[in-house]
Amino acid sequence: MRKRTKFLTLLILSLVISTLLAACGDRGKQTGGELPFKSEIFFVGSSSMAPVISQLADQFTNQFRTWDQVDPGLPAAEIKISVATGGSGAGAKAVLDGTADFGMLARDTREEERGALANYREIKIGMDALVIAVKQDNPLARQRRDIGAAELRQIFAGEISRWNELDPALPAKEIVLLVRDVGGGAHEVFQKAIMGKSDFSDRAVQVHSMPSLVSRLAGNRQAIGYASYGVADQFREELAVFSLDGVVPSAENIMNGSYPVARPLVLVWNGELSAAEQAFLDYIRSPAGARVITEMGFLPLP
Repeated sequence: MRKRTKFLTLLILSLVISTLLAACGDRGKQTGGELPFKSEIFFVGSSSMAPVISQLADQFTNQFRTWDQVDPGLPAAEIKISVATGGSGAGAKAVLDGTADFGMLARDTREEERGALANYREIKIGMDALVIAVKQDNPLARQRRDIGAAELRQIFAGEISRWNELDPALPAKEIVLLVRDVGGGAHEVFQKAIMGKSDFSDRAVQVHSMPSLVSRLAGNRQAIGYASYGVADQFREELAVFSLDGVVPSAENIMNGSYPVARPLVLVWNGELSAAEQAFLDYIRSPAGARVITEMGFLPLP
């Protein structure tokens, strides 16, 4: 009797383990294996990329509505694509934790992020840059439209804290520093390209998203900050943008690498793509997707 009980226990345990292994198997088998088809795709990460992916998702959903309209081999399930922000670091972590299908990173991925995922995958969908900007009526913008990397380092490190310390002809008013929080990809890009080993001033105001940062920048005459090329373009009437050591942040200079504070727009995931995920990624890389990326102010990659 005991042997039979032990045998049944082992059999049940074996079935449970088999079920768990099947559930943790290849993500690409969602349409044909034991798992039900997953009609929703979830993106988490960069606040600069989020509006782009949201716009692409809306256009894709409005065009096809159900997955079988994308591909007759897929079920007639409603297309659901959700996007949440939190910063590039949060996007990488969400993929690692398995709480998101894709992470949105507005920076290069880190070696530890790539190493933490068993089947790391990525695709670059476009380019962005961080432009230095102030409000249009800021006195500095009236005087010049170029700034040096060394000057910027001093400003953001707090070594230059008032406008007249930058130029005696400017008002003796305190400079308001607007930066992304440390979880944002922009913070890391600016640190590497401009700050180097220098720390940001304790006076720097950390803003949780790039759209919020740019909005605050456009509303404060004493502020200076770095803004996403794509997001700043939406505020072109309110902002004055500077060249950096004589290099204009133009599309050509960003793409050819001469503008020094450029960054990629990256999607990361773990494992093989499901048929639905592949279909949406193909759409992002299509001419229709490139048009959306361009319209949102970013630079699509060929």
